[in-house]
Amino acid sequence: MGERSQQTDGRTARAQATRARVVAAAAGLFTGTGYTLTSIGAIAAAAGVSEQTIYYSFGTKKAVLAAALDRAVAGDDQPIPTLERPWAREAVADPDPRGQLRRQAAGAGDIYLRAAPLLDVVRSAAPTDPDLGELWAANLRQRLAVQQVFARALANKAPLRDGMEPEIAADIALTILSPETYTLLVTERRWSHAAWQAWAESALTRMLTLL
Repeated sequence: MGERSQQTDGRTARAQATRARVVAAAAGLFTGTGYTLTSIGAIAAAAGVSEQTIYYSFGTKKAVLAAALDRAVAGDDQPIPTLERPWAREAVADPDPRGQLRRQAAGAGDIYLRAAPLLDVVRSAAPTDPDLGELWAANLRQRLAVQQVFARALANKAPLRDGMEPEIAADIALTILSPETYTLLVTERRWSHAAWQAWAESALTRMLTLL
């Protein structure tokens, strides 16, 4: 049993390592060449695997992109939802509303440092590619759900500005902490990451609270 278990563990580790190489290679190609112009063959060549390995492991190019995006957003391969990540749990639990908003801005910034280029690939291709349109819509729903939890937590700590409902506060936070805004200011306008984070924290505080 011990030898068989070791063999199984070895196969699992090799499969995970292969999957990680494919995801890393695909992320580089998608952001450098674009989704449409990146073929399964190109990903296979960059990862040092066969095309069949990619089809067996992922099925479709969209699934490869989805896996790469999940990896970039999470920062690891653990299947842990955003709201169960330490930074999100600490933001919700922080008794200080300013502290919560600071953690929200920092958490979103950390994600966009890794994931903004891939998110831009998905957003750009979504209008003409139904599969990526679906992937973008799912990502937007997930981000909104996270901001709705944060908004309700904030409303329990401090009055929201002008009697604002948490639903509206979540929409405003979704806009401020969006990958589009991050890319516009950091990539296009050349703000530093730290400057974006300070602006996002300040904007959230001014627009959502009376602090």
